[in-house]
Amino acid sequence: MIKNTIDRLNTLVANLKKNILEDIEDVKKANHENLLQRNELKTLTIDEIANAKALLNEQLSQEFHKGVDITIYKEDIDNLEEHLRELYELNGKLASIVLPVKEMYKEIIDEITQANGGSLVEVRA
Repeated sequence: MIKNTIDRLNTLVANLKKNILEDIEDVKKANHENLLQRNELKTLTIDEIANAKALLNEQLSQEFHKGVDITIYKEDIDNLEEHLRELYELNGKLASIVLPVKEMYKEIIDEITQANGGSLVEVRA
């Protein structure tokens, strides 16, 4: 049961890492449509990871209270933690690409707004 949960977490994390790598490529190519299509999938995957992590913690706690030596799962959990670290680093890489682009768009919008007297769109009647 615990092994299955760890395997599920590893699969979910691998899928999310793949999606983030695809996001990085699509940001570089300015392929916004694919980015938007993956957002919902990534959100669902993140929720699934959180739920599976909570389940894993519960399962480990139950086994521990039964007197089971849970160190038998140490290697699998260490591997999972490494995958989660890699995911965190990839997410940071994506953020380092996206945030400057976001800031550039904000500056452009601010300049347009300022040029139009405080309004983004200039309406003429």
